[in-house]
Amino acid sequence: MSGNNVSHANNRTRRKFLPNLVKVTLISEALSQNVRLRISANALRTVEHRGGLDAFLAKADVAELSQRARLLKKQIAKKTAEQAAEAPAA
Repeated sequence: MSGNNVSHANNRTRRKFLPNLVKVTLISEALSQNVRLRISANALRTVEHRGGLDAFLAKADVAELSQRARLLKKQIAKKTAEQAAEAPAA
């Protein structure tokens, strides 16, 4: 988004509103590994609210995810399906 900085003297200069991006390491319980991602602070709050990276990616729409997140979502879904298939047999 873009907008204006407005000074006390009401001078207007153009500015951009950029997302608050942070580099975080999240733990995937299904894959048993750490994942480094650069996500917005708002997305990080959503990950914590939904109960972790696996739950967030399972519920997230594919169109809203980055290429790397889409790959992680597929890997997690595959691993979860494998674990679900093994559980009743044991």
